[in-house]
Amino acid sequence: MRVLGIDPGARVTGYGVVGEKSASGGHRIYLIGAGAIKTSPRLSLPKRLRQIFEGLTQMMAEFQPDAVAVENTFLSNNFSAALKLGQACGVALLAAELSGLQVHDYSPAEIKLAVVGHGGAEKEQVQRMVNYLLGSKSGELDGSHHATDALAVAICHLHSKNLREVMLSSSGIR
Repeated sequence: MRVLGIDPGARVTGYGVVGEKSASGGHRIYLIGAGAIKTSPRLSLPKRLRQIFEGLTQMMAEFQPDAVAVENTFLSNNFSAALKLGQACGVALLAAELSGLQVHDYSPAEIKLAVVGHGGAEKEQVQRMVNYLLGSKSGELDGSHHATDALAVAICHLHSKNLREVMLSSSGIR
């Protein structure tokens, strides 16, 4: 299975693609690609949203994922920033839907729990664990924490999917 993870943002939207192979004793996750779609703050918000949409649509065509996982919007004291983040998230969801892909969203706490094992993990812990799980050297990805965050979202989806499968098979439900 191949998953495109997205860390939406109006200025920078991270993306990360991971694959999964069956290995003796479980599954192995590997890096396929990662990066960030950067927009200029000099552009109007609609133009930046269009850049994000076009960039994500291009990534979906290039990497051919089986599913898309998006970090969902968190609440913020800054209404304007939260609104822009929500709009970038909406653009990511729309790009996936128009590409005919299954879309899953996860909260920051769910992502941290799935990747690190603790829902209150610090950003640096998540980055180290993503590098560890993918066999990457620290900073090897693209120097962007947005790409690492997107990879964490994709890894969260794979871990969650695998957990659901285990639970269903042990309960006898199909």
